[in-house]
Amino acid sequence: MLNAVPASAATHVLYIDDDEGLRRLVGRSLARHGFVVTVAEGGPQGLELAKAQRFDLIAVDHYMPGMDGLETLAHLRTLPDAPPVVYVTGSEEGRIAVAALKAGAADYVVKAVGPDFFDLLVSSFSQVLERTRLERDKLAAEQMLRASNARLEALLREVNHRVANSLQIVSAMVRLQSTALVDDSARAALEDTQRRIAAIAQVHRRLYTTNDVEQVDMREYLGALVDELGETWSSEAEPRTLTLSAEPIRLTTDRAVSLGVIVTELVSNACKYAYPLKGGEVRIALSHVGDEQFRLAVEDDGIGMDTAAPARGTGVGTKLIRAMAQSLHSIVEYDVGQSGVGGVRATLTAALG
Repeated sequence: MLNAVPASAATHVLYIDDDEGLRRLVGRSLARHGFVVTVAEGGPQGLELAKAQRFDLIAVDHYMPGMDGLETLAHLRTLPDAPPVVYVTGSEEGRIAVAALKAGAADYVVKAVGPDFFDLLVSSFSQVLERTRLERDKLAAEQMLRASNARLEALLREVNHRVANSLQIVSAMVRLQSTALVDDSARAALEDTQRRIAAIAQVHRRLYTTNDVEQVDMREYLGALVDELGETWSSEAEPRTLTLSAEPIRLTTDRAVSLGVIVTELVSNACKYAYPLKGGEVRIALSHVGDEQFRLAVEDDGIGMDTAAPARGTGVGTKLIRAMAQSLHSIVEYDVGQSGVGGVRATLTAALG
């Protein structure tokens, strides 16, 4: 049984053919199946009709004087929101049918004498219209999804903006509190806290100022973070040179925060303890390890480190490094020279995702 189009659908069809008798027969047959049919006696008239009103589907015969079906098809395809076209060919003209499909026809029907031609035409129309409907529904769904994603990205960008601003306020409050203290160790602890807050705020600042709201460009992020740490720790009396070598690596927000805190603690430790009597260099490197891992290295040429000695300072930094490394399913390893020789190299290797 043929797939007839419901009358309520009011499917408008344009049939272009120079055969007057066939046009009448096609019009009657299609009307019985629920189509609203307009006929044209050739390509020029069909084009004028297609420009003047909207059709759901157009059928074009191949052999027509003046402007054949392929030329008519080419003009129809240039119309805004062009409807699908079914091409009508002779019984032994596969080459022409292939040419029509390559030119943009949605389907073709072989013209023949008898009722089979009308049945094939109706069947082709129904299939083409159904495919067209599915394609339009798919495009509409994709547009809705893109619009939804754009709204979510805008919302997430705004959230990151607010978080960065809030962390900036917290950092300012900590700085004010530290300046009000007379105890040097308490003031130093608050200054460490301020640097940790700044490392996290820098992540959220990167997220709302770039197009990607889910991943952080670690080369840009660490570049800004190292610049801030350099301004904090370097002075004329004790100059600190911080250098960064970073490959283009992107990490999710939580992994970027963990790595940023680790870098802040390792660099701060090197600046505090590696060069107690003079300035020096601290080198930070981030690189790929294969296709699925990255490696962070922070090294200095300072006085070295005694692993048997208790942690200097409050020990909070060491605990933070261990906790952040665990969140990356990794550990920080130390390559330690003898006291006064060789400095310290801290490395961490972890998965990219």
